[in-house]
Amino acid sequence: MKILVAWDDANEVDLIQLYLSLGGENELGVCSGSADLLTRAMRGGWDVALVAQTLSTIDEGYSTFLQVRAKAPELPVVLGARAEDIISLPRFLKSGLRSYVIRDTRGDFMFLLLAALESAVEAEKASKASMLANMLREELDGVRKLQETIIPRGINCQPGYRAVARYEPSEVNVAGGVPVVMAGGDYYEVFPTDDTTLVALVGDASGHGLKACMSIITMHTLIRMMTSERYSDTGAFVADINRRLCESTIVQSGGGFITLFYAAIDTVKHEMHWTSAGHPPALIHDRETNTITPVGGNNDGGLPLGIMPDTGYDVMTAKIPKGSRVLIFSDGLTDALAPSGPAMFGVEGITRVLQENCNKSLEETMEALFSKSRDFTQGEGRHDDTSVVLFERE
Repeated sequence: MKILVAWDDANEVDLIQLYLSLGGENELGVCSGSADLLTRAMRGGWDVALVAQTLSTIDEGYSTFLQVRAKAPELPVVLGARAEDIISLPRFLKSGLRSYVIRDTRGDFMFLLLAALESAVEAEKASKASMLANMLREELDGVRKLQETIIPRGINCQPGYRAVARYEPSEVNVAGGVPVVMAGGDYYEVFPTDDTTLVALVGDASGHGLKACMSIITMHTLIRMMTSERYSDTGAFVADINRRLCESTIVQSGGGFITLFYAAIDTVKHEMHWTSAGHPPALIHDRETNTITPVGGNNDGGLPLGIMPDTGYDVMTAKIPKGSRVLIFSDGLTDALAPSGPAMFGVEGITRVLQENCNKSLEETMEALFSKSRDFTQGEGRHDDTSVVLFERE
């Protein structure tokens, strides 16, 4: 450590230098008075300062301490106070003093100095780490709120169909059990394009943070720019979005990509035309038989978006039986992890919840999907964003 010393007893200074220099690991700078202490503290380069409370009076010591705090706020100070002067300590503590030692008449306090100085340095490091963590928390929260501005707040469907949707950001527990809500790149949309076509989609940008958020906002903007007659051809639609995303430096930087499940539901013929770009397949829940079937036989479709501009995407079709439900989801739901091992909630967990809630409302089923997957993590939280769209043919 580099220790700056300002002391009021010349005889004790020699002993302090001796004790603090043992082993040759510490570098000391001994000040000649208050002015010298302030000058050296302002120059920086010191890890900690050891300062006598009386320089040469308590009032002068307090004034010097305030100046050091003002000019070198990151320099931790350990104060040396005589037992008879401790009544004056509270004003030092109220002004930011982190540590002090009581100077006994025999000088035994010197054996404690090194430990007190090291503790003050560690406390300052911990404080800086905590401040940085809070700044990062605020930064992530700002990005998360930006992302949530594109999440729909209301869902309209054609007669004969109902839909609910939900998004939750990833959440992890850090030291002390404090949950941190992460920013990410999930996104869903449900909206009618005309009297007979209902669009439902879920997208998931790779990574977390500002880049993932901006990638998904870029895709959201492109989708909303499309004219209504282009929504029904899901393959051409996804291919067009892919070409445009491949031109985006936001998505392209750092090898980013977006997975997407895009569906156009014909609410008259009760058919779902869909295209997947590397996204988990939707699940159809036939509530008459209480069976769950992945569309396309677990085929996750073509390449994710933003990788190759000339990629073609297939159009698949699935019938929607009367009373059935369709679940479109991001992998944050399936990838919820149990803390005791590599087991994931998976499609098996989703299937179990859908079957258990076969006769419950859409809203109750949606709540069960999120609560059961959260319970699966045993309080650790899902480590990825989770978006779910659940719609029903009445």
